[in-house]
Amino acid sequence: MSSRLLQLRIWMEKHAVYPHSKLAIVTCYLLAIGVFLFALQQLSRTLKSSWGASLGGWVTFLSAVVIAQLLVLLVRRISRGLLWRLRNRLIVTYIFIGVIPFVLLVALFLGSLYLLAGQFATFVATSRLDSTVAELNAMSETVEQAIASDLEAGRKPDNFSVTTANVQISVWLNGQLLFNGPGQETAIRPPTGIGRAFAGLVRDKSIPFMRALSQASTRQGQLSVIVSRPFDSRVLALVAPDLGEVNIGELDQNGRLIPPVYSAGSAEAARGFWDIRVPFGRHLETIDWSNGKKGSDLGMGGGSGGARLSNLYAHLFSALGEVGTAMEVLILIIAIVLGVFEIVASWIGAQLTRTVTGSVAELYRATTFVNRGDFSHRIPITSNDQLAALASSFNLMTESIQKLVLEQKEKQRLQNEISIAKEVQNQLFPREITQLANLEVHGFCRPARSVSGDYYDFLSLGCDRMILAVGDVSGKGISAALLMSTIHSAVRAYAIEGIPVFRQAEAVVAGETMSARYESIVQGAEVSPSTMLSLLNHQLYHSTPLEKYATLFLAMYDGEARRLVYSNAGHLPPLLLSNDGSVSRLQCGGTVVGLFDEVPYNEETVHMRRGDIFLAYSDGVTEPENDFGEFGEERLISIVRENRDLPLARISEVVTAAVDDWIGAVEQPDDVTLVLARVR
Repeated sequence: MSSRLLQLRIWMEKHAVYPHSKLAIVTCYLLAIGVFLFALQQLSRTLKSSWGASLGGWVTFLSAVVIAQLLVLLVRRISRGLLWRLRNRLIVTYIFIGVIPFVLLVALFLGSLYLLAGQFATFVATSRLDSTVAELNAMSETVEQAIASDLEAGRKPDNFSVTTANVQISVWLNGQLLFNGPGQETAIRPPTGIGRAFAGLVRDKSIPFMRALSQASTRQGQLSVIVSRPFDSRVLALVAPDLGEVNIGELDQNGRLIPPVYSAGSAEAARGFWDIRVPFGRHLETIDWSNGKKGSDLGMGGGSGGARLSNLYAHLFSALGEVGTAMEVLILIIAIVLGVFEIVASWIGAQLTRTVTGSVAELYRATTFVNRGDFSHRIPITSNDQLAALASSFNLMTESIQKLVLEQKEKQRLQNEISIAKEVQNQLFPREITQLANLEVHGFCRPARSVSGDYYDFLSLGCDRMILAVGDVSGKGISAALLMSTIHSAVRAYAIEGIPVFRQAEAVVAGETMSARYESIVQGAEVSPSTMLSLLNHQLYHSTPLEKYATLFLAMYDGEARRLVYSNAGHLPPLLLSNDGSVSRLQCGGTVVGLFDEVPYNEETVHMRRGDIFLAYSDGVTEPENDFGEFGEERLISIVRENRDLPLARISEVVTAAVDDWIGAVEQPDDVTLVLARVR
């Protein structure tokens, strides 16, 4: 079961449907509760029990909440997937900035046009109704003036007749009917509660009429002229010709026309997809003819959906004449210009979006190369903007990183070689020293860098003789270490194998090379320090650069005679500390080796007594400085004197510790080499 659940979770994780957010987790819980309540509701119905009836509301509520939250999660997922790419974000931004405002403006314009079209249709219909009422009013005034003139002149008024169809006329004098229009069975009685003049809609016995009342005072009394016309389909026929179907009837409480209604006109077919119907209507107030009070209201509206836009457009611009034609052309030009502007803006937005997203895509692609460790990829630069500057900066960065990587690899290679050189050099220093019966020796060297240019060695020649060597090569690092290894090999070779003595042969033929052969070999035990220095100087002078040289102290100790024969080639004079407190400096010899050819080296013999200490050192011991000056030779002598009874290794530790304290936290400036020997 657990494995199936794990597989289900893996599948959901793979298809990104596993709930991680708080909203998703809450939605899952609510969905589970809703399913549980629905199952209980169905179980109660199966058992025909009434206890599950109250669960229906909860199931509906939870279902609505879960659906709403699922919609939110769906919108989040779609937006996350849609807006992951920068191009999509820019497109959405452009839509919100450029397209949606334009669409809203167009929608606002069309909505306003739609409302104005309805108002215009209402205006056209009501203006025609008002025009009909005005005609009736003018007719009543004309009749009233004519009859009043006859009465003032003492003539009998003529029986006026009207040429307009379906129009009734009644003339009253002092409340007595003077005459009716032809064909009228009943006379229209003057109203009460209405002024001397009136024109509008009235209700007479609940029937709507369009009436006009004109009254005048004459010599024979009060004259009243009433012109009336039923408000029916024939009146609407005057309104409907270019508005489509028009209806008039009673209004209910909701403002809708209720049957029976009067209708005129017919619905016209659309001239295109744009030729929609525009609803229109108006509330028409009426006056009760019997008492002059406002009666029940009428309503007028467009039937079958309203008037067509094409009819309203034709009516509007036909009324404007030539100005209307010019306005049509102007509106068309404005629409074309706005359309061109929108197309150009869309094209510019697309190009800018492509430029930005293209640069970002190139940057993203370049980062994938960097992620794989390929720093040779360069972004092509085709523009001159901030994104191009960013791409150029990225190219410079990758180029610098590439150089740093190559330098790091080269540095690592050199470090490996230095490590090997350090291991090789450590093998050159004596590891196991064979002590003489009456001479105790010890050596110590600590490089300032990985390898050292200092040199020391102890070479035993039998049981009672030993060669002591101490040197310092000019410079530091690998070059000094290589020269140090050359000196080490040469000294050992001369001391152990001996020194060959050559005899030059005579030249046989001009142009032939001079031959040489061994005459004898001086054994190492018999070689003097000065001879070894002379030969070593000759060798280094001819095999090393001119700027390379070394200081070297060579001494041969004879244990049987306690005698030290030495020669010093420019090295710091070693010290001989006697028990009586005297100090001797061993400085007999010559200049450094490897700098000049054919340099003579002197040697000197020193007799040593029991307890005497031989101390040789490099400049890394005495020359380090701090705020108080150099460490100095005197301080070195004082430390060795104070600890002369300690083992030589311990004396070496005390000296190096004192040097470290004197240097402090700064880097060690030079190699520290110390060679000690004590007669016993």
